[in-house]
Amino acid sequence: MTTWIAIALALASSLMAEAAPAASVVGPRDAVESAVDRFMTIVQTGRSDTAVGAADRVGQIREIVREMFDFDEISRRTLSRHWQTLQREEQAEFVTLFRDLLERAYLAQVETVGTEKIVFLGESSEGGGSAIVRSKVVTRQGTEIPLDYRVHRLDGRWRIYDVVVQGVSFIASYRTQFDRVIRMESYSSLRERLQKKAAETAAAAH
Repeated sequence: MTTWIAIALALASSLMAEAAPAASVVGPRDAVESAVDRFMTIVQTGRSDTAVGAADRVGQIREIVREMFDFDEISRRTLSRHWQTLQREEQAEFVTLFRDLLERAYLAQVETVGTEKIVFLGESSEGGGSAIVRSKVVTRQGTEIPLDYRVHRLDGRWRIYDVVVQGVSFIASYRTQFDRVIRMESYSSLRERLQKKAAETAAAAH
């Protein structure tokens, strides 16, 4: 599931490439669907034998993702009731740490994108400015994998706060893991684990 979450995050990352004025009128499905085509272009035309080309592509994707994903909301939902127990400085630190960890995870998978086909199935409102964009990934072998994006309106734009792969919520998965660590140990232990994982992922990328 980790791979598919990474791919899902990467595929969604080009949503902010849409023109800002259009973002106020484009529906969630149209925003995601048109963005996937642009992302595939970025990935495939950006593939290069030169280190500079690869670095440019990674930088471009990272910048777009930081604008598209609502990492504050992702962090709040992931920590759930524990979020309010943290000081404001700790909350900000967690958002940055978790964001960087997720970025490295999907950037490590971005080269695997390109052989899959994304089929969009529709959208449904959840009320309160939130919606679900439903799609499926069709692999080269013909396997179909349900893939849904949970989005909400923030500052006039659709921003992603959860990805659901084969019925399993990205947020719910991390929430369960994080809650267990905090309850059995402490938030400090969770922070140390994330810092260690981030360091390991960064080292593996070099």
